[in-house]
Amino acid sequence: MKIIAFLFTAFISLQMSGQEKFPDGTPIPDWFRQNEIVNIDTLGKKYTITDYGVANDSTILQTEKIQAVIDRAAENGGGVIIIPKGTFLSGSIFFKPKTHLYMEEGAVLKGSDDISNFAIVNTRIEGQSLKYFAALVNADKVNGFTISGKGTINGNGHRYWKSFWLRRQVIPKCTNMDELRPRLVYISNSNDVQISGVRLMNSPFWTTHIYRCNNIKLLNLHIFAPAAPVKAPSSDAIDIDVCSNVLVKNCYMSVNDDAVALKGGKGPWADKDPNNGSNTNIIIEDCTYGFCHSGLTCGSESIHNRNIILRRCKISNATRLLWLKMRPDTPQHYEYILVEDITGDAKSMLLIKPWTQFFDLKGRKDIPLSRANNVTLRNISLSCDIFFNVRKSDQYELKDFTFENLNIKAKNAQCDKEIISNFEWKDVKVNQ
Repeated sequence: MKIIAFLFTAFISLQMSGQEKFPDGTPIPDWFRQNEIVNIDTLGKKYTITDYGVANDSTILQTEKIQAVIDRAAENGGGVIIIPKGTFLSGSIFFKPKTHLYMEEGAVLKGSDDISNFAIVNTRIEGQSLKYFAALVNADKVNGFTISGKGTINGNGHRYWKSFWLRRQVIPKCTNMDELRPRLVYISNSNDVQISGVRLMNSPFWTTHIYRCNNIKLLNLHIFAPAAPVKAPSSDAIDIDVCSNVLVKNCYMSVNDDAVALKGGKGPWADKDPNNGSNTNIIIEDCTYGFCHSGLTCGSESIHNRNIILRRCKISNATRLLWLKMRPDTPQHYEYILVEDITGDAKSMLLIKPWTQFFDLKGRKDIPLSRANNVTLRNISLSCDIFFNVRKSDQYELKDFTFENLNIKAKNAQCDKEIISNFEWKDVKVNQ
């Protein structure tokens, strides 16, 4: 028996040694490679909304009727809410346990451009837990929730965007939340969620916000908000907020803000607030980027990110590839981040600077020290304006960075290696 036990242990050890690993050396679970799209036939009874009094008419607000279909499904043990071909106008709707959303090809769920059609609820936004407007599509404590299909969820954000920029002209220091506007999709306190196939576009605010969730897959999505002629402010494609085990795969993202942003809390005592927390084990892979402020951003409301991978992506017309927002009024720790196998162009490959917008120490006398460590960029072929856009600061510590197999064409190729402690270079070519 001892010999059998030894051989079994050796076999498992051999398997693990060949298994992909997160940047801190822990194995990547098979869950990240099991990406079958949900089959709605396995999810229960189908409820096509037009069978329950919802008109195929894009001019009529039908929030209550759509919600009634969701409630009916929940009361009968769950099922799939089907949006058929056509355009259906709605305010905030709320999915219940065992209910799902399916968008048929040609279907459009269109958000109202009147904020009064969105419920005010206890929610999470910009690193705070507070009362604010619900999103167009909401799911809280709905384990196993899915959004799938080939249709479109359209935030109809044009009126909100215009109003935001007018407010900024009159009140230059207004915050993102001062211009009242909803997000497109908000999922919270839920496990085993999949969003696949649909188009998510024209969000008035953040497009997809995932808060306090585990085991989340966002697959084959097309996420878009314009940068012109009217910029869609704060239209982040995907905001990951206090989550673990998240896969973003085969997605297209082009928005007028960060593509993937890791959130988690802000403020001088953010690490003491139980509503805040870490993001761990996040993989973004095989994605294509259009215009965005950054391919991957840590911050601006973020206290701890660990085991983050961005890989096998094509990036075009981005402002930054990797952006570490070092917020001096918030204790932050960004660690074990890997960016690899990237091609394309961006204005900056790496940006690390103090981020001081809406800076507020709330009476704290000292500035909390932040850290970024064990960050690796490798196998990258990139054209950029600035190769190393990193500023030295006594507000944070940077150490254990690795640049490996980089082929960079940059207008500004300078790099001050002294800014980072234990900075390792292997086969780095800049303008060669």
